[in-house]
This record gives sequence, C-alpha cells and structure tokens, in this order.
Amino acid sequence: MRILLLASAFNSLTQRVHAELRDLGHPVGVELALGDDEHLTAAVRRHVPDLVIAPMLTTAVPDEVWSAYPCLIVHPGPPGDRGPSSLDRAVQAGLDRWGVTVLQAVAEMDAGPVWASADFAIPPEVGKSDLYRGELSDAALRAVLLAVERFASGTCTPVMPATHTWQPYLSQEERRIDWHQDPTEAVLRKLRAADSQPGVLDTFLGEEWYLHGGHPEDQLRGTPGEQLATRHGAICRATRDGAVWIPELRPLRKPGGPATFKLPATLALQGRGAVTCAAPPRGREQPPTTRTRQPSCGTYSDITYEEEGTVGFIRFRFPGGAMSTDQCRRLLETYRHALTRPVDVLVLGGSRDFFSNGIHLNVIEAAADPAAESLANIEAMDDLVAEILTTTDRLVVAALPGNAAAGGALLALAVDEVWCRRGAVLNPHYRLMGLYGSEYWTYTLPRRVGAAVAARLTEDALPLTAPAAEALGLVDRVVDCAPSEFAAEITRMADRLARSPGLPARLGAKKAARERDEAVRPLSGYRAAELARMRAVFDDPDAPYHALRSAFVRKRRPNETPRHLRTECPNGG
Repeated sequence: MRILLLASAFNSLTQRVHAELRDLGHPVGVELALGDDEHLTAAVRRHVPDLVIAPMLTTAVPDEVWSAYPCLIVHPGPPGDRGPSSLDRAVQAGLDRWGVTVLQAVAEMDAGPVWASADFAIPPEVGKSDLYRGELSDAALRAVLLAVERFASGTCTPVMPATHTWQPYLSQEERRIDWHQDPTEAVLRKLRAADSQPGVLDTFLGEEWYLHGGHPEDQLRGTPGEQLATRHGAICRATRDGAVWIPELRPLRKPGGPATFKLPATLALQGRGAVTCAAPPRGREQPPTTRTRQPSCGTYSDITYEEEGTVGFIRFRFPGGAMSTDQCRRLLETYRHALTRPVDVLVLGGSRDFFSNGIHLNVIEAAADPAAESLANIEAMDDLVAEILTTTDRLVVAALPGNAAAGGALLALAVDEVWCRRGAVLNPHYRLMGLYGSEYWTYTLPRRVGAAVAARLTEDALPLTAPAAEALGLVDRVVDCAPSEFAAEITRMADRLARSPGLPARLGAKKAARERDEAVRPLSGYRAAELARMRAVFDDPDAPYHALRSAFVRKRRPNETPRHLRTECPNGG
C-alpha cells in the first residue's frame, strides 16, 4: 500500500513507524503538519495515498483530508481516552499500566472508531520521554501494524469505544512543585511527567526556570527547595522529606526574546550565585572506584563502571542522548580505567533509552564561541573512538538499548560487536545538520557495509530499524526484549561471550587485523581528513550548519517538509 505519514515532527515514533513500514515493503512518504491546512491538504492529494497514518500529530487533521482518505491516528492512551496530555497524566498519576490506540480520524479529536490498541507496563522510576521511546513505542508499533493489516484485509470494521473520557491539557499549575509540602515521590512524578517537554516551571534564584528530569537522592538533606550540591552537570535540591537531582534547566522565555533551550543545570546557572560544590563520592561513582554489581544507591550519576566476573560494564546515560565535551572526556576517563581492570569483555551503553546522538548541540549553541566548542566536542568524541579502535587485548561490545544517531551511531561501530534492542532506530548520518562527520566513520562504516552502502546511508539520511541494520551489517545481534529486560539480557550475553573458548583466538585475530589496517592507512589519516572538512564548516560563519544547529536547538519549525522525507521510498533494507 502507498502509505503517507502525517506528523507534527519527524520524531522518534514517526521514524520508527516509517522504518518498520518500509521494512514490510510499503512505499512510505511523510508530510509535516506545519500549520497551513490548505497546503497540507494539497500535499496529501499529491501523494494519492491508500492510507494516511498520523503517528505524532499535535493538531487536528484537516476535514478535507480525513473525509477523503482513510486516516488513522496514533493516540498515546487506551481506547476511550482523549486529550493532549494523556501520557503526561498517566506518569504524573503514578499509574503502572497504560495503553495506545490507533483510531480513525473524525471531526471530533480522538473520538473516532478504534482499529487496534495495545497496553504496556509503566516501570517505576521511568520518565515520560524514555517511556515514549520504549514501552509506548513497542505498543504503538504492535497496534499500528495490526491496524494496517486489518485495513488491508478489507474485512475489518473499526469499533467505537463504550465510553469517552476527555482530559484537558496538563497545565503548569497542575505540574507545579510545592517544595515544602510535596513528598519526594510526588516531586519525582511531576518532574518525570514533564522531563523532555514541557518541563516544570519553577522559581529558583530569583528567576523562572523549566526543570527537566528527576532522579532520587537518598542521603543529602536540607531546607525544601534549597540547592544542596552538584554532580555531572545536575543540581540536587531538597524536598520536604529528601532530595532530587535535576539534570537540565531551561530559562523561561522573555516577552519578545529568543526561544530558550535546555542546558545542563550547572551550565545554565553559571554566574547566578548557585551552589557549585560537588556531592561527596558514593559507591556508584566512576574511577577510581570499581564495584561489583549490587543494588544501586539512590543518587545521580551519568556514567558508572561495574564488573561481573570478567565483564566490565561502562554504563552511560545522557539526557537526550547528547554528549558534551565534558561528558566525552569523562567517558574516556572511565574507559581507560576499565582497561586497567582484569576483564576480558567491555560493554558500553546504558540500561535503557538512547545510546548516543553524538555531539551536544545545545551546549555548543550556548558557548561563547560555538565554532571552537564544536571542534572541541568532535575532538573529544574522536579521542574516545580512537581509544576503542586501538583496544586489542579484549573484546568491546556496544549495547544499544534505544536509538542512536549521527556520531553516536558511528561511535557504536568502533567496537567488535554491536548488540541492539529490537525497538531501536538508527540514523547513521550527519547530512541533515550540514556536517561531513567524524568519529573515524570513513574507516568504520565502509569496513562494515562496504563503500557503496556507506555512501547510500549517509546520503539518504533515513532511519533504520535494528533488523534492517543487522541485514546491512551495522548490527551484529538484535535483542528482542522489552526495554526493562535489556540490561539483564545483555549481562547474560556478555557473560557467555567472556566464557567462550574461542575468545583468545578472536583477540589474536583482532590484533592482527588492526595492525594490517594500520599499515594500509593509519587511523590518524582518517581522523585528519575528517577533521579538516569539519573544521572548514565550523570556521565558516555562513555554513548551513550554524543555522541548522540553531533551528534544531530552538525547535524552529521548518518552512516545508524536507524533500528526502516527502519522496515515497521502497524498502531501504
């Protein structure tokens, strides 16, 4: 079938639906809903779709579209639920299960008959955006594929829910934190329900800020609302009965001022008289402390190192998957520490959500000299990749619990094996940010998929499912499990790999291959050539990268749907 996706943005769920449908052989195009119903209606008519699907749409489908074409809406709530803040309310209420519904568009929003639905568990201590890219995304795919199958059969009639419940937009008044009255668990639920967008509006140090993300702290205490400490860019604030860590802040936009954007909390607060002392180290801290696996203490750390048997686990989880210069350097420090340990296998990656999306565009945008910070960030990424590529005395695994893009996707290719959760989406390209790319991709990508496929992936700039990436050679093993099961499954797989009788032979072959490749062309040659092209872009104030970065960071809408999405593409796998 010719399927057209309508979306307010080409977000993670839209990308996954796009990639999964292409894997099934459907020609799929995309049109972004940019506020002009007449233009959108004309665009839909040009596509002449057999079916329209809206995976993420924040506005109503124009009457001229849903009345002329079958149009299915993906709603992040169970059948009968209606309203714009469905998932936010489920997380803030502390529910343990929720659902997703694929319904037919009608005049009244979210009130159409249901083609398919699926439910999912809401794990404790998981934020809305992580849940959206994890459990909800898995459930949405099940429901979308079932709805497409039912529609294609021509024998299925959608069913109206028995009841409808409209829930209004979750306002900042409902999200507001009362630091003196709200218990820590309530504070965390509010923060998690708004972690990516819109944040929780709060007054702090005499200014208004949106707070993004929340993690528990089990030891530090103080006056409610007071800032107690900092760690890894996050700030710790006291609650009535405990404390919470907040990784990111966004200042309230001033009337007539430019759009604001999220930054690591300590960076956002620079020069504003905030507490700058670091929290005392704990068992979760990375080097010089090494610990075997045990229940985690309740504090915040974006990088940890753990060991189980002869496997070392370097776990990192950065907000939004972005890796700043500082985070890359600390991750490299942790990696080098792990190389001093008596382990045979090293596993890189978090327990859930993003693997990495490459350089931290928000931090770069906020820098006094964005060009210099861009180069520093890329150099820090390259230093990490070089250390991995030159590790020949043990096997290195990249464990991708979720999405990876740009330099983050290419970071994964520096290892010996890439293990990827079934629901992850990969975007191994830089073109949409106006960059050539670095991280030794001109060595690692052709080495895995060949020069022709490497060129196609970087030029097409389209998302890949994990199975499609496996078929191309980007991924070695697809792990079919729920997001909450990924860490345990990776631990079992790594243990088997470390116990493999063929491990010594693999290490010998790895060392010999690295020496042969170095003799043909040194790694330094790839790095120098890539950085020369990147530096030329960074240093050119008229290069598209600077405007594209600013638009991305400030979430400006494009003027039109990008051409590479509008084209109806066959299966790219």
